[in-house]
Amino acid sequence: MTTNLVLPGRPDALTLPALLHRNAEAHGALPALSWREGPGWTTLTWADVRREVAVLASGYAALGVRRGEHVLMMMGNRPEHWLTDLALVHLGAVPVTVYGTSAPEQIAHIARHSRARLAVVEGARELSRWEPLLDDPDTPLARLVVAEAAEAGPHRTYGAVHAAGVRSYQGADAFEKGWQEVRPEDPLTVVYTSGTTGDPKGVRLTHRNILLQSVRLDRRTDLPEHAEHVCYLPFAHIAERILGIYLPLLRAAHVRLVADPTAVAGAVRELRPVQFFGVPRVWEKLAAGLRAALTQLPTAQQEAVEAATALGRAHAGHRERGEEVPPELAASYAEARERVLVPLLTLAGLDRLEWTASATAPMPLDVVRFWSGFGITIMDAWGLTETSGVCTVNSPDDFRLGSVGKPIEGLELRVADDGEILTRGATVFAGYLRPDGSLEGATDADGWFPTGDVGRIDDDGFLWLTDRKKELIITSNGKNVSPALVENTLKEHPLIGQAFAHGDGRSYLVALLVLDPELAPAWAAARGVHAPDPAALAAHPAVRDEVERAVAAANARLNRTEQIKRYRLLTEEWGPETGELTPSLKLRRRVVRAAYAETLDALYE
Repeated sequence: MTTNLVLPGRPDALTLPALLHRNAEAHGALPALSWREGPGWTTLTWADVRREVAVLASGYAALGVRRGEHVLMMMGNRPEHWLTDLALVHLGAVPVTVYGTSAPEQIAHIARHSRARLAVVEGARELSRWEPLLDDPDTPLARLVVAEAAEAGPHRTYGAVHAAGVRSYQGADAFEKGWQEVRPEDPLTVVYTSGTTGDPKGVRLTHRNILLQSVRLDRRTDLPEHAEHVCYLPFAHIAERILGIYLPLLRAAHVRLVADPTAVAGAVRELRPVQFFGVPRVWEKLAAGLRAALTQLPTAQQEAVEAATALGRAHAGHRERGEEVPPELAASYAEARERVLVPLLTLAGLDRLEWTASATAPMPLDVVRFWSGFGITIMDAWGLTETSGVCTVNSPDDFRLGSVGKPIEGLELRVADDGEILTRGATVFAGYLRPDGSLEGATDADGWFPTGDVGRIDDDGFLWLTDRKKELIITSNGKNVSPALVENTLKEHPLIGQAFAHGDGRSYLVALLVLDPELAPAWAAARGVHAPDPAALAAHPAVRDEVERAVAAANARLNRTEQIKRYRLLTEEWGPETGELTPSLKLRRRVVRAAYAETLDALYE
């Protein structure tokens, strides 16, 4: 169902403060925000949230925050981050979250580019990267606020800002007058792109951009009202800003903050949510964990699971084709799911899911099919920061597994002659932020924005992605190859957790393959292969032979230009902390290419 909540205005005339006001008035007793404190959860209702936002807005105003200025934040998914974001918006200021994994030079670039005078950071780990900027003559940054009071040193603490807000709060009249001056065309946030192809770019998004996006996305989902959202992705990413801040304000929903993204699987087991969003790598990791657990089951139980998931995939296939599920199949699947699959899903906290989604990168089809066997149909979506998030999305009654769905209401798509996807509509941003505060337009004279993604639209209106235009491999004979297609085909084998295809300007493709840290040991143990560490596992003849067979099987499904001729097997998983993945877990191709330049060159010798 779409939300039945009464909107405080037309969708194109909404502001975030107006939604918070409605939530406090009409849904004040409902839970709004929860986070871990000790063994349990601390919760604020919507009425509590608005009171906290009013106090914090007064505190930041006392600190000198002005309407229209950018304020930088680098914190995890914690209440200080979420509440500060809303407080700044109520002042008419513009919150800008910076990825916690950003290198000092990236932080310096954003600080200079945004011209921010204030940054709110988490603790000592962040201070070591931010403090040098206070003495940087090219950066106007003048003050830091620190969430962790014990690590603040000479800087103002979040608690002190809150206390100042309590002292300086001028009552309801001043607060109400302030937020009512916010207009739909005002900037709501600036989101800096993750910098996969260069310096991060500042994308300015307005209340109108974001809230039109939220209303239209809400119409394409099927959720109970006030549903919980497990919030674990960085707020510097447009996906979590939409799902973890803006949509919950629209829906008067309940946000559960998970400060450590590596703990999300445990949080899901505990909370058993009805909705869950994961980037492809998260769904891959969850699938790998479940597959590893299945290998430990007795043979008879494994066979029962295989039979049940085969029914699940057949059931999903009928729905995907828009067909009525045959009654006999529906009955068999319902019985097998309840008896065989639900107990397994319950252990993982996935048994109550009604809406699941993914975005940000091409989703491996074998992972989608794996989850469809368990009755979990992942609604893949596609969009960019520049389009306020989602452009296209699958919906429960209209989907194609492997596609990224159809355009949301009010958004147009077309494919250029070279395959690049172009889009236009009210949710597309006005331009990239310049250091002087003006905007650099990014659309053509007719309003079309070139997304940089390559794909096709089928006869039914579904969009199918190929790859990023800049990431296509062009071989020495002029053939275009999608690395994502090659990599996802290689990763279909359980031993291969990550892959990187390479061959720009070369006569053939090579690859770096990373053993899956969960499935590879389980695969080995099931076959009596014993190795004390990942390096020994990768060197074991049985593992090397199986990887060779996996590459051959992938090559058999790829055309000649896409086939991998040589590869190197690695043991250390790539991640955001080591730089090979963005914070949203997309592959940073140029980083991998640079880090393994000698290895890649050797594969051509």
